[in-house]
Amino acid sequence: MRPEEALERLRRLGFGDAAARTLFGHFDDAERRGKLGHGYSRIEWLETLPDLHPHARPERVAAEEGYERWDGRGALGYLTLAAVCDAQLDVPPAHARVVVAAHCFPTGALGYWVRRLAEGGLVAALTATSPRRLASPDGGPKLAGTNPLAIGIPSSDGRALVTDVSMGKVTYGDVIAGTASETDLVPFGGEQAHKAFALALGLQLFVDALAGEGYGAVLVVARPEADPVPALRAAAAGLRLPGDS
Repeated sequence: MRPEEALERLRRLGFGDAAARTLFGHFDDAERRGKLGHGYSRIEWLETLPDLHPHARPERVAAEEGYERWDGRGALGYLTLAAVCDAQLDVPPAHARVVVAAHCFPTGALGYWVRRLAEGGLVAALTATSPRRLASPDGGPKLAGTNPLAIGIPSSDGRALVTDVSMGKVTYGDVIAGTASETDLVPFGGEQAHKAFALALGLQLFVDALAGEGYGAVLVVARPEADPVPALRAAAAGLRLPGDS
């Protein structure tokens, strides 16, 4: 799928120009970074959804210095997180802020959102829930989503460090893109998979406790007090670090 075709297909789904370009920005970035499960294949997936609401808009329902709460109000999670990031960059916290987004799904590649914040000068940690796809390595029912955790750290050299790790061996996006099967949706780590499963459960309940019913996301955003990334890059001596192109 060519970029111009991807953007046009989003418009044909009913999204206005601004929303279509916001969605395209995420999908195109994922495509260019080789994250095909979060790239243009997601447009084809959106085209199969029976309950898409292209005109829905998220709403900030609570706003304090150290806390915000948003509700997707039927909008795609991508658009909710885009609005959340815009709000943090427009009015950064004096020190730190917890942002809870309820009814926020799908959220896409979380590294995309924390990168935006880090490039805007903010430290950010973001997690989100999704359908329960991970069972315990010991068997039993599926109890947690793949529940990624993304962290973005700004840098004075302009090269933010971004980590984005799913707790699954693969993501559901890999299944959508056809690069993995649903049988691969297990906690990562092989013999140590219980560690990823523990993290997946912890993140699941962390978001559930704050966002409530339905899928959600929780963001912690703060102003940095130091600039550790350049020293880390120097110590890495040219080694590719997480999030580098």
